[in-house]
Amino acid sequence: MIAPDKRKAVFLLHQEGMGVREIARSMHISPTTVMGIVAQKGEMPQSVRKDKIEIDSELLTKLHETCQGRAQRVYETLTEEKGIDIAYSTLTRMLREEGLSHQNAGRCQQVPDEPGAEMQHDTSPYRVRLGEKTALVQGSLLYFRYCKIRYLKFYRSFNRFQMKCFLHEALVYWGYAAGICIIDNTNLARLRGTGANAVIAPEMERFASQYRFKFVCHEKGHANRKAGNERGFYTVETNFFPGRSFENLEDMNHQASIWATHRSANRPIGKTRLIPSVAFEFEKPYLKKLPPYIEPPYLVHKRKTDQYGYASVNGNYYWIPGTRRHDVKILQYADHLKIYHQRRLLGRYSLPPDGVGNEVITPEGGPKPPQKPMHRKKPTVQEEKILRASDKALDDYLNFALPKSGKARHHFIRALFGLYDKTARSVFVQAVQRALKYRIKDVKTIENILILILRDGSIELGAPEIEPDFKKRDTYIEGCFTDEPDLSIYEDGND
Repeated sequence: MIAPDKRKAVFLLHQEGMGVREIARSMHISPTTVMGIVAQKGEMPQSVRKDKIEIDSELLTKLHETCQGRAQRVYETLTEEKGIDIAYSTLTRMLREEGLSHQNAGRCQQVPDEPGAEMQHDTSPYRVRLGEKTALVQGSLLYFRYCKIRYLKFYRSFNRFQMKCFLHEALVYWGYAAGICIIDNTNLARLRGTGANAVIAPEMERFASQYRFKFVCHEKGHANRKAGNERGFYTVETNFFPGRSFENLEDMNHQASIWATHRSANRPIGKTRLIPSVAFEFEKPYLKKLPPYIEPPYLVHKRKTDQYGYASVNGNYYWIPGTRRHDVKILQYADHLKIYHQRRLLGRYSLPPDGVGNEVITPEGGPKPPQKPMHRKKPTVQEEKILRASDKALDDYLNFALPKSGKARHHFIRALFGLYDKTARSVFVQAVQRALKYRIKDVKTIENILILILRDGSIELGAPEIEPDFKKRDTYIEGCFTDEPDLSIYEDGND
């Protein structure tokens, strides 16, 4: 836009007889602009938009209330019902000017750093490389706001039990807790509500009371209320992960513990050059010292041992010496298990490393199991293949009687294979054909059918099956040309 003084100068020069092109060169503007200024006699043009849309504020307020505050619905009503051609962006601007649109959240609460007042907890997902594979892990971070010490650990998955184990491990390591723990509105400790109206889960309230602190949710949209914790995750991405490799999750957590509790704790931070470990020593008198002993969090599993004395937990099998078919109670801690029977401790077991499954685990310092069942995950696949391949009648019967899935399927195949293994094939096929004819699914009934067939003597014995390799033997070839044996002596004896 040309300034008013410059426009007047252009007009005066033109009045004094200077040409348009000469004015344009001297004033560094285009000839067209000079001609326009001359036509306007050097005055500023009054540019009034003829297409400017004005909507009555009362109408806008009424529509906003009728449409329950939905700007998209207000826009549709104005354009379709009222016939007002207005852009959606213009409408939202008008709603903001009238104070009808959603108000932006104000600045989050400003809380000064006070010794012993606050700690913060949050989690963040990371995709990292463990060994030769890429894995998704959840990083859990506890941060003391005043002294800025941290505790970091990674998990494959993070649930309420894992949260309890992490906080117990972190607080027991430092030996102190702050008065409150700031969490966000998606934290596992929250039951419902947000901000000041958030309700903490009763079990998490009881857990926090053991360590003498309380969970507090920040207001919705005020994530910066725990900016120290968020900054900690940024430091993890920029200082912990770069240049480090991890063999497995245990190696990763070992390095994370050293990095958070030793390297970062003794390194100057920010412009103040504050050293967290030194500040922590100053803050200790203001923090709440933990009791001498706190029971670690645990999960309770009720199991029944199998015939070999094994109890299963999370895909692994724990051998309990001297037990058969007992109901046991298993307490799962963060890094070990304890198995009880009628309040008597039967054994303590270390949890296997990350990713280990279908393993047999023995008690610490105990004897080795005498029996080790194999192929627990697919116990009857091979037996089913043998039954189906032996005869078409068996395949048809299995398609009819075999349960779809579950333990009943494995029990049925194992019981049927037991009969097959100890019965002549021709007799077994007859019994199965009769069971299929009468729609029988009970293995015990098939066993009774076998007994009836043997008693009646109605056995259809086919020609004996001889393997091809056996027919090539010299003794077999020689025997083919011998005379038939005379068994009449046995017939006379029977008479």
